[in-house]
Amino acid sequence: MKKAVVVYESKYGSTRQYASWIAAALSCPVYERKNFHPADFALYDVIIYGGGLYAGGISGIKLLTHNWELLKNKQVILFTCGLADPTNPDNVSHIREAMAKMISPEILQSITVFHLRGGIDYSRLSLLHRMMMAMLHKMLLKKEPGDLTSEDRGLLASYGKSVDFSDQKSIAPLIESVL
Repeated sequence: MKKAVVVYESKYGSTRQYASWIAAALSCPVYERKNFHPADFALYDVIIYGGGLYAGGISGIKLLTHNWELLKNKQVILFTCGLADPTNPDNVSHIREAMAKMISPEILQSITVFHLRGGIDYSRLSLLHRMMMAMLHKMLLKKEPGDLTSEDRGLLASYGKSVDFSDQKSIAPLIESVL
């Protein structure tokens, strides 16, 4: 069996939860990015990296992009975790467009990517993230009701609250790709 490791960066906990579920399912170690040394990539055949989606960016993605020479001959899996519903093709398209701005075509063609849905707890958001969500909320309120997508309506309904869409079953395709 391939020797795997899960490394993640999580600000609010959803990515950490998925990383824990994945590591348990694969019986492999899990490390927070700040506690993982790139030289240790040599110890593993499969590198699974998880990062939260924030304003179009993937937290901690530089661990992969800056160490690609150590990774390019390994199976690399990236999972993103965000509030956007990954079953909506428009959301996946937006995530992929943002990824293409931060990850080279060579890397994107060499890795397997999964998008998982997390949650949000407004009481735990940093000031910057609260401000960003407030701007998004204000922008959505200006839209005509008929122009709102189901995602927009969900964001408006959950604004200021705590919602969690994390689903342990959603890791199954990722686990299958390793086995």
